[in-house]
Amino acid sequence: MTTNPSDREPLEDEPELEPHIEDALRRVEHGERINLFSLNTPQMRAFHMSWFAFFLAFFGWFGIAPLMPIVRDDLQLTPGQLGNTVIASVALTVFARPIVGWLCDRLGPRLTYTGLLCLGALPVMCVGLSQNYETLLLLRLAIGVVGAGFVVTQYHSSVMFGADVVGTANATTAGWGNLGGGVTQIMMPLVLTAIVMVGIEEYLAWRFAMIVPGAALLLMGLGYFFFTQDTPFGNFSQLRAQGRMPSPAQTDVGFRKIARDYRVWGLFLAYAACFGVELTINNVAALYFYDRFELSLRLAGIVAGLFGLMNLFARPLGGMIGDRAGIRFGISGRVTLLGILLLAEAGALVVFANMSSLYLAIPAMIVFSLFVQMSEGATYSVVPFINRAALGSVTGIVGAGGNAGAVAFGFLFRSESLSTPDALTWIAAFVAAASLLMFALRSSFRSRQA
Repeated sequence: MTTNPSDREPLEDEPELEPHIEDALRRVEHGERINLFSLNTPQMRAFHMSWFAFFLAFFGWFGIAPLMPIVRDDLQLTPGQLGNTVIASVALTVFARPIVGWLCDRLGPRLTYTGLLCLGALPVMCVGLSQNYETLLLLRLAIGVVGAGFVVTQYHSSVMFGADVVGTANATTAGWGNLGGGVTQIMMPLVLTAIVMVGIEEYLAWRFAMIVPGAALLLMGLGYFFFTQDTPFGNFSQLRAQGRMPSPAQTDVGFRKIARDYRVWGLFLAYAACFGVELTINNVAALYFYDRFELSLRLAGIVAGLFGLMNLFARPLGGMIGDRAGIRFGISGRVTLLGILLLAEAGALVVFANMSSLYLAIPAMIVFSLFVQMSEGATYSVVPFINRAALGSVTGIVGAGGNAGAVAFGFLFRSESLSTPDALTWIAAFVAAASLLMFALRSSFRSRQA
């Protein structure tokens, strides 16, 4: 349990703190301020461990994506089979995220993340054993469970930080975690190259390369267990023993209540329109630039990685602006901002889809990425205010929307009758519709905020 600095006795010879410094320390310890360069509080340890855990989860989740041109040739995959593996990589996560959110409410984020990362490491390392399409499909399906780590990251930062900064905390931990999607596009071809340089054939090297993200997940899972706690005041087991938390049975009631709240499903669709788009681009970008602009595998990965690298600041920016809108206009201000950002995302996507020059496509993709990730940050600046008592369930259902969107969009790319620009244009139409939905629902958020 954290201690208010003003309540403790000063140490011998300890100088008195100026009032503004005393207040700053209190705000950090109580989750009302984010101090990026500190690991001295449970809040900041959870902050840094949660974003880095999701960062590594992306290595496992999409580690094979930039290697797919080689995997395609090695396993002789047809375009339809290739499209099915893209869908499989995000399909199971649709169901895993609500379950993981429910587990967070019951077990706490610490045990949930530890179990998820350690178990998820197994199919990541085993995907290199694939000898045919069927095995690859099943393992990519299993790997998708790792993507549910996002729910734990958002849950953990939501319970650790206060209302004025929770949107920023959520957006930053998720954004820096999502950064792993871009870094993976760049790093995995380099890992492959390093393995080839020691004398291993390329069609065998991709199999060894997948051991690296799997091992990283396993180590991170163990680290999460030892270096974090569930809340600023202790772990769930301790708090329940003290009568300071609801029982697991009450958690089930909260989940059923959340599943009937139409605002949650509105945010589900909004998240499909932003994170679902990001997942889709992560899966197809390297192959798109490789085929459309005839880039090398390494250069295609670097260009595709620029999309994810925008998470370094774009998603935190969305959460930060969401917090400012919330302080000024309440929860309806957060929802209105989300609608505006989704509308801008739709317009930017149409522009990117119609670029035929590489030198125009890259800046168009970067602008498009900016609005995608700001929309994600704005979405999770709303989530903590729906129902605090069932936060994990809200987080899980909304998070599942991103994967549901990615699955639906994946069928567009699987279709042989649609070109990639056509598929992207259809996605833009969905994003625009989600934007209009947010404008329509904003008054209901104001009147029913929990």
